[in-house]
Amino acid sequence: MTCGPVYKLLTEADWAAAEAAGATAAALDMADGYVHLSTGAQVRETARRYYSGIPRVRLLRFDPAALGDIRWEKSRGGEMFPHLYGPLEISKADAAWWLTPGPDGAPQFPEDV
Repeated sequence: MTCGPVYKLLTEADWAAAEAAGATAAALDMADGYVHLSTGAQVRETARRYYSGIPRVRLLRFDPAALGDIRWEKSRGGEMFPHLYGPLEISKADAAWWLTPGPDGAPQFPEDV
């Protein structure tokens, strides 16, 4: 399956840990054994569901071809999501943003995402 860029959302604490380690290690990813990613069409809903009300959320964008073992697997509502089986090195991100909550509490996205 092909798509455009893939995205990773991180809390401030997860971002600080990723900066120190060079790779992400979010608790959910560690528990599931893969890194949860979203496509551009999926990332806003992921942010709304899991990151609403959080003061700052880090959004990272990656070229999936640069990441390695990405598998497309059914997730939320049976939709196919990209999952990375291996480390997500933050140095491979080609863009990053800080997102803050909008009036509804969900993270607000820049227009170019």
